[in-house]
Amino acid sequence: MPAVDKLLLEEALQDSPQTRSLLSVFEEDAGTLTEYTNQLLQAMQRVYGAQNEMCLATQQLSKQLLAYEKQHFALGKGDEEVISTLHYFSKVVDELNILHSELAKQLADTMVLPIIQFREKDLTEVSTLKDLFGIASNEHDVSMAKYSRLPKRKENEKLKTEVAKEVANARRKQHLSSLQYYCALNALQYRKRVAMMEPMLGYTRGQINFFKKGAEMFSKRMDSFLSSVSDMVQSIQGELEAEAEKMRVSQQDLITVNESVYTPDSDVTSPAINRNLIQKAGYLNLRNKTGLVTTTWERLYFFTQGGNLMCQPRGAVAGGLIQDLDNCSVMAVDCEDRRYCFQITTPTGKAGITLQAESKKEYEEWICAINNISRQIYLTDNPEAAAIKLNQTALQAVTPITSFGKKHEVRHPSQNVKNMENDKIIPSESASNQESTQLIAPGTPIQFDIVLPAMEFLDQNRGGRRANPFGESEDSSKDEEEDSLLQQMFIVRFLGSMAVQSDATSEVIYEAMRQVLAARAIHNIFRMTESHLMVTSKNLRLIDPQTQVTRTSFDLPTVTQFAAHQDNRRLIGFVVHLSEPLGEESMSAYVFESNTEGEKICYAISLGKEIIEAKKDPEALAQLMKSVPFTNDGKFILLNDESEEDGAVREEGEESEA
Repeated sequence: MPAVDKLLLEEALQDSPQTRSLLSVFEEDAGTLTEYTNQLLQAMQRVYGAQNEMCLATQQLSKQLLAYEKQHFALGKGDEEVISTLHYFSKVVDELNILHSELAKQLADTMVLPIIQFREKDLTEVSTLKDLFGIASNEHDVSMAKYSRLPKRKENEKLKTEVAKEVANARRKQHLSSLQYYCALNALQYRKRVAMMEPMLGYTRGQINFFKKGAEMFSKRMDSFLSSVSDMVQSIQGELEAEAEKMRVSQQDLITVNESVYTPDSDVTSPAINRNLIQKAGYLNLRNKTGLVTTTWERLYFFTQGGNLMCQPRGAVAGGLIQDLDNCSVMAVDCEDRRYCFQITTPTGKAGITLQAESKKEYEEWICAINNISRQIYLTDNPEAAAIKLNQTALQAVTPITSFGKKHEVRHPSQNVKNMENDKIIPSESASNQESTQLIAPGTPIQFDIVLPAMEFLDQNRGGRRANPFGESEDSSKDEEEDSLLQQMFIVRFLGSMAVQSDATSEVIYEAMRQVLAARAIHNIFRMTESHLMVTSKNLRLIDPQTQVTRTSFDLPTVTQFAAHQDNRRLIGFVVHLSEPLGEESMSAYVFESNTEGEKICYAISLGKEIIEAKKDPEALAQLMKSVPFTNDGKFILLNDESEEDGAVREEGEESEA
């Protein structure tokens, strides 16, 4: 006999779309079998009805043959031979009627009854288990949705425990019902063969017995055939018993698993996280906007394929493309007071999709996997070794390396911020190849937040300067903004800052970038504070995008060194040199990630410094004002380069003021 397709009981707990897709094939097969069984039963009942009708007909025939003698024919003399012949035929018909009655009884017991039992027992059992599985699956989805809505902050531990227990019970119930359902569907593949052949075996044997007793015909020729069919049925019955025992043992082993299999986020403190993944699959909650301020979350099955993030709803045969992960970035976000949320951002800086993981382990593994894929590690000869090496060095572990800066250099090989050969502020090459220990002291602490919450609270209560969204400023800042010849705003995210020992070369900025990114990867820090960086001809200001409160400000003369990363052009850093009250000096490096090219920020800072120097010499200021165009209100215009995505030339008169 050919091998029988079956559902794997080990995949019942995961309940993946592939398993659901295979399950739908089994369900479709069961539905087709049910329809065919009903039609076959109707045909067999018709045969049985015809056989019963044959019994009644032969019985009526025998009576009619005997009734000939009682008829009063006008010309009935001399019918004694006919009457005796009909009496003999009546006996023959009575004997045949007995055979027909035995055949009808045998057909009822061996042909109609097995197919009825198969329909009422096996097919009804499969239908009932299907309904129970559907109910358990729906209850699990409801409990998971309730668990996903647990608040991240000020969460009630008792409520969380109850909801987690509810999820575990629902998942256990779904697991048990799916195991029973899968076992019934697997067994149905054997039972349907028996159910199709056993009735015909009874029908054929009944007919053979009928013919043997009636005429002793076809017995020798049919005996071997019936014997082989009987052996086949017995063999299938033996396979069914062995498979049923194997499934029973496997079901017991799967039920006695650890309770952590059913409980989500069971190991929150120290989950075993694999940071070297180059592919990942599992269920995530996808955030969908349904209106201007309303959103919905949908639980879908996601998986990575090459450099793409795919999504496959339940019941779908294949998955669809959701996001191209090449050169994308991923970071943790706060979203609607939900836990374990992260957002994928496109290479152009545009916010992509927002997803929510089920547990801390899944949350961190998804972020690491997307980070690894975004760097196109999957295209290397040994992706796993490349991922391990990347995570060990932790170089650029948070932000993926984009090709934006490299494209820019190819298309504009001569452009370097301002193309100043004698510029001492941004040297084109490092002054000296100093060791990292000479640039930054070993063990220097790194600050990952630009302002501590307590400091920010005190600054706001002291009445920090606030930019009015309607274009009106306070008197203290109005004069400063009007006097500034340069105002350029950039969207940046603060990565970290640390004390440095030298500001003589841009290598100190590159070393600070490396240490900050490495520390973020090692300590698993994905959160970044977004700010608006306002570059003026007097200072650099970091402004809160929501409250418009200035978080911190650096006077432009104190910024002694600034540069963009050599490979990842979206990374920008600068060194601030301050004089302490006691005569001491301190130098600190600040590292940011921008939505635009870092060289544009460097150009704006360089222009601001030129304006400061030019103000000391009226002739130099006039020459600078001639070389750079102005807006209608007397501010410098920064000319943008061609778009790196589509090559379209932007307008040359785009204002630098945000």
